[in-house]
This record gives sequence, structure tokens and C-alpha cells, in this order.
Amino acid sequence: MSTFENIAAKVRAGQRIDADEALFLFNSTDLLAIGELAALVNERKNGKNVFFNVNRHINPTNICVNRCAFCAFSRTPGDEGAYTLALEDMCRKARQAEEEGATEVHIVGGLHPDLPFEHYERVLNAIRQVAPTLHIKAFTAVEIDYFGRISGLTIEQVFERLKAAGLGSMPGGGAEILVEEVRQKICPEKISGARWLEIIRLAHQAGLKTNATMLYGHVEGPADRVRHMELLRELQDRTGGFQAFIPLAFQPENSDLKLNIKGTSGLDDLKTLAVARIFLDNFNHIKAYWVMLGEKIAQVALAFGVNDLDGTVVEEKIGHDAGARSPQSLTKEGIIRMIGKAGRTPVERDTLYRPLNSYPKDGH
Repeated sequence: MSTFENIAAKVRAGQRIDADEALFLFNSTDLLAIGELAALVNERKNGKNVFFNVNRHINPTNICVNRCAFCAFSRTPGDEGAYTLALEDMCRKARQAEEEGATEVHIVGGLHPDLPFEHYERVLNAIRQVAPTLHIKAFTAVEIDYFGRISGLTIEQVFERLKAAGLGSMPGGGAEILVEEVRQKICPEKISGARWLEIIRLAHQAGLKTNATMLYGHVEGPADRVRHMELLRELQDRTGGFQAFIPLAFQPENSDLKLNIKGTSGLDDLKTLAVARIFLDNFNHIKAYWVMLGEKIAQVALAFGVNDLDGTVVEEKIGHDAGARSPQSLTKEGIIRMIGKAGRTPVERDTLYRPLNSYPKDGH
């Protein structure tokens, strides 16, 4: 049998593929065969269900002590476009989201040089008071590490205090590529890949569910992507705390890396999602983040092992500052229609993947 046939036989038998086999799939040109295997894995886990949620993004500040080469979002104080939202503005956005049927608020921002750790506790407490039904998913591992440094607290203490203030779970940002050689090229000021994994391990230990991301399509190669996913898979074997894996397509347009990099293609996007679905056998959910992929590729990805389309989002800044051409938000009805037209069953979920509503495949 060929290498592909060996891989396919393992997948059909429900066996784990190894890193070399994942790299073989990345280097294969048979996208449809890879997609077929990914769809098989996904259907075993999730049937025809595709999840989404009604959520709202709040990016509290773009002022950041780091200067990552890929990031078009961050500013220094005094820069044109630099901002920090007032607590009242964040509360207003959260209250509006709750009134419009959102079940989650997603909070990620820069590492502000002047705001104390107590500020972030106040943010969580205030949102919990004005919008008590919202689940608060907030702060990347990079932010959590920064909170520990500015407060003098251990990471365990940081999590204890944030949970007491209202933190419900964490997103998966800041992972970028966990391979250190790549990390030194794109974000040398950011915490190491090993530190990111350690923060996430401690989050899981504290009882917090998280996601995991991978920024791809810049200076990394297929082997770096596989190693990144292998590190995630190893941690998931230990903790079981990851909910979804979210490949993030690099947006080169407004980045300092733009001169040398063209970003991803639709073929690369679909292959990356499909290989992730096959390789990450201990993750229940693979998410196509339509903000960076665009709506059409995200919809096609539902045939390539994807079972989650994120949510309505509303006012996403980080990807759009980088050059994403997708809309700032989608309506609930629009997402239901996207999923239904792909022949899947739209299922509205909460942040922890508990089903709230299921809709017919025709989207009505």
C-alpha cells in the first residue's frame, strides 16, 4: 500500500496518525482525498451538526508593550489610532450584546503598560453585574503571563482572582506558532511557546476550558505546523482542557511581514483545517474562523472536517486591522443559512458547547 493508503487505513480504523504522516498529508496535492478523511473523522465525532454561538468581541485596548512583526493591531501610547476603552463603554457593549441575544462576550486586548491587574478584575466584575447571563471568555495566555508579571502574583493566584471576578473560560490566542525558531522571527518579545503551553496547562488545572489557535501562512513551513499541533495534542492528552482548535489564516496586508509574504490560499486553508481534523484526534471541535478565512472558504470547510463556525462576533478589530476583508459581524440568521446550505444541521451552542437550539438543514 502507498503511504496515503496506510494513513487512510489507520484513520478508518480509528487509529492515531503520527507527525510524519501528518506532514505527508500537508505535502500531498490530493486535497479531496484528505478532505474525505477529515469529513469521516468529523462525522464520527459530531454527525452532521455544525456549531455556532451568538457572541460579541470587545477589544479593550490596542496599546501594547510588544511589537510583534505580524500584528497590525498594536499601538504605543500617543500613536495615531491608539485607544483604550472606558469601563462604561465596555459595559455598554456587553449590555447591548446580552439584549441582542448573545450568550458570550470575548475579551482580548494589548498588554497596556499603565493599567494595573486590578483594572482587569474590575472589568470582569462590572460586566458580570450589567450582563449577568453572558459567559465571559477572556484573556490569552500572553495576557495572563503579563498579569502575573505586573501584579507579582503566581499564575495560579491570577487565575483564582480572575475566576472570582467572573472569568468563565479563555480563548486560544497568542499561540501563533509554538516552534521557537519561528517564534523568534515573528514575535520575539512574546512569551515562548513553552511558556504558552505552561500557562494553558495551569488554566486547565484551574478548571478553565480554553481553545487553541495556530497562526499560519507567514514564515513557517508544514513541519512547523505539524510540530505546533503535536505539542497541542500532547497537552490535550494530559489535561483534556482544550475545546476547539482554530487555525488562523495570516493577514499580510497591513503587517510588517507583508513585503515578503502573500498569505494563504483557499487550498492551503482547506488542507490545514482537514489535516488538523485528522491529526488532532483528541480535540472534539475544529473551527473555521470566518473573520480571517472569509465566508465562502469557511462554508466550504464544512466539507473538510470543520464543525464550528465561531459566532456572530460583532466588531472584531484584530483581524480587520491586519487586512481581513470579511464583514465586521454576521447575523445569526446568516450563519444558520450558511450552515444549512452546506447540507449540515445548524446548532446554536453556548461557550462550553452545550446545545441551545437546533435548526433544520434548510436554515429555516
